[in-house]
Amino acid sequence: MVSFTDAMDAQEGDMEKLLDIGSERALLASLLQYGIDAQVIVSDIISVDSFGNLNNKALYRCIEHVISNDQHPDIVTIMSAAEHLKLSERLKTEQELQYIKSLYDFPVTPENTLGFAVQMKKFEFARKIQKLTNKIHKDVGAVNGSESIDEVINILEEPVTDFLREDDGGENPEKIGEGIEDYVKFLEENKCDIIGVPTGFTRYDEAIGGGLRRKCVDLVSARPKVGKSVFADNVALNVASQGIKVLVLDTEMSKEDHLNRLIANISGVPINEVATGKFTEDDTKHNKVNEAVAKLEDIPYSYISVAGKPFENILNLIRRWVAQEVKTDESNKTNDCVIIYDYLKLMSSSSITNNIQEYQALGFQITSLHNLCVKLDIPCLSFVQLNRDGITKESTDAVSGSDRLIWLCTSFSIFKSKSAEEVAEDGPNAGNRKLVPIVSRHGAGMDDGDYINMQMQGAHAKLIELRTRNEFKNQPVGDTGLVKDMDKLKNELADTETESE
Repeated sequence: MVSFTDAMDAQEGDMEKLLDIGSERALLASLLQYGIDAQVIVSDIISVDSFGNLNNKALYRCIEHVISNDQHPDIVTIMSAAEHLKLSERLKTEQELQYIKSLYDFPVTPENTLGFAVQMKKFEFARKIQKLTNKIHKDVGAVNGSESIDEVINILEEPVTDFLREDDGGENPEKIGEGIEDYVKFLEENKCDIIGVPTGFTRYDEAIGGGLRRKCVDLVSARPKVGKSVFADNVALNVASQGIKVLVLDTEMSKEDHLNRLIANISGVPINEVATGKFTEDDTKHNKVNEAVAKLEDIPYSYISVAGKPFENILNLIRRWVAQEVKTDESNKTNDCVIIYDYLKLMSSSSITNNIQEYQALGFQITSLHNLCVKLDIPCLSFVQLNRDGITKESTDAVSGSDRLIWLCTSFSIFKSKSAEEVAEDGPNAGNRKLVPIVSRHGAGMDDGDYINMQMQGAHAKLIELRTRNEFKNQPVGDTGLVKDMDKLKNELADTETESE
């Protein structure tokens, strides 16, 4: 087997002309200074082959090794990695050591690292194409006329096909039945009640196909001031209470607002009393708040405001959180986690021009978010704002950019306040909100005209899932079956107060 060092030395001299030494230096500087924060930004773009300079290639290999072992790349860890990878001869010279030290003072930020990586990728492709054309030129020159026409054509076709296959990940289609026995055996040995992460809303989980699934984006749309942020916080709290790590990306509220809501939700003390400190006037309420604080300190609930941040930076933030906090298990599978994005909307982005339409911008965002979830093997629950048609319509055209959103999301639901007519028809015990799963790729969805009844307790930032509309219609009061009996339901709703978000 050819060693990594020998392979580097075997490169043709003209290949080194196809590189941007400035971008390589800047990217290495970013990796050395910011470690994994920079690595997660460029990990999907570059590899060791993205470097045209041989010494830079060796240095990157060492940095990559250090970061993969949860260490920060300093001189000591870099030299240790070089020894381990048998690259010391290339990096131990005084000139090279001075070069590495200079990179720690090079002016660079994680935010502009992506541009350097993209520039390097262009030259990487150029080098590969040059190598490919050199081989084709050599093979064509060796034609002596004894070959068949197909063999001559194959001089071009085979290397080009191999090149394209390498660029798309090297994967080939396989027979659908290949490995099916092992798959079924796995299912037999790993029976479960729910496929994805439970949201805490059982009927919603059932409608969308078993909770929040890996590699999927589930969308919930709502008009402003209906309670979508309360919905998001309740799911986040339910998930974190199971010991599953959750990251809430918020575009509107402050951390303090979230804390007030979460404390009120857990303690049962009204938000206003929490926010104003009036809970201290009552010993019982004070104790309940302290208990809520203790719980929040123990659960894996992470929050960050992303208001005004470019969308590309938000995606990098997700990558970094998954790499640093969630990590992988022994089989290199991402541990259970959930991303909650409240909410998808227009933001400043270097990838979006001033001329782009709103639906195109949202299409860009959902495409990028979906691709990231697939890449990282994680689930995401995201929210999007209904347009004015959503006040009356309950269909996929009630949200801007619906086509692209529906194509790429796993489920699409509408969350809205009930009309006065619906409240009158459903009855006083059927809640003041409705959740309507419109599209579900993995679940059964709901029958036309049916929906999940929800009760918004605004004073406590709490959302309670009730029975569906058809369950209320078809199941007599007192027939508990799979649902709560009416007495329990009334007790749950007894402290319902303000309904504002």
